[in-house]
Amino acid sequence: MAFTAKDVMTLRDKSGAGMLDCKKALTDADGDMEKAAELLRERGIAKAVKKESRIAAEGAVGAYVCAKCGVGVLLEINCESDFVSKGDKFHGIVDAVAKVIAENKPADVEALLACPLDGATVKDYITNATAVIGEKIAIRRFEIYATAGKVETYIHMGGKVGVMVEATDFTAGSEETLHDVALQIAASKPSYVTEAEVPAEVIEKEKEIMLVQMQNDEKNAKKPKEILEKIVMGKIGKFYSENCLLKQAFVKDDSQTVEQVIGKKFKVVRFVRWEMGEGIEKKQENLQDEVAKQVEAMKKN
Repeated sequence: MAFTAKDVMTLRDKSGAGMLDCKKALTDADGDMEKAAELLRERGIAKAVKKESRIAAEGAVGAYVCAKCGVGVLLEINCESDFVSKGDKFHGIVDAVAKVIAENKPADVEALLACPLDGATVKDYITNATAVIGEKIAIRRFEIYATAGKVETYIHMGGKVGVMVEATDFTAGSEETLHDVALQIAASKPSYVTEAEVPAEVIEKEKEIMLVQMQNDEKNAKKPKEILEKIVMGKIGKFYSENCLLKQAFVKDDSQTVEQVIGKKFKVVRFVRWEMGEGIEKKQENLQDEVAKQVEAMKKN
């Protein structure tokens, strides 16, 4: 499978590795992006296990909670410039649309656009807002939590990061702790609430990668495979402590886990964490041209 200069650039952005290492990994993986990323991790080249997608779009993540009806909403709306995304008018649009979502509970963005707002539809409202602001405005995604428990939201840096978390079996007076959990999610980026939520295939893949990493390490290369497998099993505990919310060290007091801080105050059911623009690629023509030239030079060597 062939790959392009853009593929090299994409892998570099995702992994943090150098272009030469990315090109070699793609070559060895026959152009398969996921396999190439895995090879970089196995070789210890990637700078981190988890790298968020490059944030290339402008806009904001907003939230709205209707305490009376037990509905929480997390919403992302995009625009073209950082200047507009910071303005009161733009944030007013985000707030207005979030309330419409809570009231109507649309199934998707298409259904949302048909919902009523200001005597017209959300689609008309966005079209009018685009004309007033002078930039394209687009509703990208939203999440709705409807619960008999509590919903807490947290918006960081004016909409750069948004978190929504649902809790049940809530004990009165635990609002501050629930808010701290939302802050924890924003700061520590867990992927799961508990160990039980981690798919078996994810753990198996982590074991495979850890085993290859150790086999490629001179200090461990000569150890029997059985010994390496036991060491890997011990490392899985670290994976849980990094990726499972309740097992993470509490950001305000790392002598406790989040699970210990919560105690019996409530039960975390689910959460969602978004970074504004994650996964949206902005044109980077100059950088792409630069990468293309270097890849061509590599091919000639």
